[in-house]
Amino acid sequence: MLKSFYNETLIEAGLDEAGRGCLAGPVVAAAVILPKNYTHELLNDSKQLSKKQREALRNDIIKDALGWAIAEVSNQEIDEINILKASMKAMHLAVDKLQIRPEHLLIDGNRFPNYPLIPHTCIVKGDSKFLSIAAASILAKTYRDDFMEHLSTLFPHYGWEQNAGYPTVKHRKAILEYGVTEHHRLTFRFER
Repeated sequence: MLKSFYNETLIEAGLDEAGRGCLAGPVVAAAVILPKNYTHELLNDSKQLSKKQREALRNDIIKDALGWAIAEVSNQEIDEINILKASMKAMHLAVDKLQIRPEHLLIDGNRFPNYPLIPHTCIVKGDSKFLSIAAASILAKTYRDDFMEHLSTLFPHYGWEQNAGYPTVKHRKAILEYGVTEHHRLTFRFER
């Protein structure tokens, strides 16, 4: 059972990102503030859920959250600053966009550059431990999957509607056959 809070007395925002290991598209981060004793029987790490479950949960999260925000960093900026810095920047941008200012940030992962005047706690596999991080993982993933599905209508050879830009065999073969698009991360290795 996922926990509904880390610190009972503070307004907490859970943060997570999606698309870090992709060859194409932006990296997307979400920040979610849930009510303090929030429960949801289905809410879990987005990787443990089906697409249909994530879609249903996205609607519940948006309806139930006290505050939520999504931000992205483009593939061009990923190439300029590197994927780790881009992921952290996307998380900072998501916090910037929150309607309510959190008093504490719960980060999925093991590192995070300090956000001005808001303390944070990094939690490895946090999306399988805290509801707010799981909610952020779902919002980030569904937003990014929708984005890549739309791009797949413009660039149908790469299978983005199914692989969301990850380095599947089909995606890598399409790069070899058709080359890269303006949405590919040029600093990533395409062959494998």
